[in-house]
Amino acid sequence: MTALTVRKIGNSIGFTVPKAIADQLRVKPGDTLHAVVEPGGSLRVTPFDPAFEATVKAVERTRSRFRNALRELAK
Repeated sequence: MTALTVRKIGNSIGFTVPKAIADQLRVKPGDTLHAVVEPGGSLRVTPFDPAFEATVKAVERTRSRFRNALRELAK
């Protein structure tokens, strides 16, 4: 576990990500990270957009539901 220090940055607050963690996340300066507050108050920081995951799941449901129709349209 790595402790991060929250600092004042302009009118906001933030923290720096140590190089070892940035390497694990495969992020570099300028990349976007998404912070998700989990049930129970924990914070998950990820380079992957949670909204995109929901979109992919919706597409998979639609694809399986309309499989035959999509196959016919592809002809």
